[in-house]
Amino acid sequence: MAEQTAVADIGAGGGKADAAVVRDALGVGVAVGLSGFAFGVTSAGSGLSLLQSCALSLLVFTGASQFALVGALAAGGNPLTAAAGAFFLGVRNAFYGLRLSQVLALPRAVRPFAAQWVIDETTAVTLAQPSRRTARIGFGVTGLSLYVLWNLTTLLGALGAKAIGDTDAWGLDAAGPAVFLALLAPMLKTGIERAVAGLAVVLGLGLLPVLPAGVPVLVAALAAPAVLFLEGRRRQAPRNDAQEEDR
Repeated sequence: MAEQTAVADIGAGGGKADAAVVRDALGVGVAVGLSGFAFGVTSAGSGLSLLQSCALSLLVFTGASQFALVGALAAGGNPLTAAAGAFFLGVRNAFYGLRLSQVLALPRAVRPFAAQWVIDETTAVTLAQPSRRTARIGFGVTGLSLYVLWNLTTLLGALGAKAIGDTDAWGLDAAGPAVFLALLAPMLKTGIERAVAGLAVVLGLGLLPVLPAGVPVLVAALAAPAVLFLEGRRRQAPRNDAQEEDR
């Protein structure tokens, strides 16, 4: 009888944990998924067709890269340069995938489909879970809700932009960068991360007047190795001083 009660308590606890994960995952999916409206508006305002805007969300599905691409195109940048900037922003998802593959341990047949949902939000929800079961639930619910909403709101945003005409006149061209900054800011938790972001902003904005559209984004990517190099030198200096004293 005591054993049956213990099993029942474990099952009840597991059910509560699953429900909590679903609740949190849906919260993230809905909150971020609605931002697809801003992308749809920005994409249409940059000159992309309704089909092109929707195809980007369906096939690329990584907000920062999508905003970077349409932003560079809107500024008159070369499509190849714009695509290169978007690519470098999307490379981080490959590193997320390496980590999530160990946590989720999905069957081989499922992995190619799951790879489409490997983004900032699904990674954050997944890694916050205490067990493989809840990690899989968090990944699946976040990915599904975000993918559906992002694509739906992209469609609505692109249709809305076509209906209102000139997006610049309404100031909607700033919607994309504003959403991107809102998503990025909470992720900057350490001094190094803030230093990288600050240097990237200085490089990107400072080079806008002198370089073709899209190129400043590529140059700004050098902020990460530059800050890490300087941080490595800073940490190495006390060690060298200590070694000199020992001699």
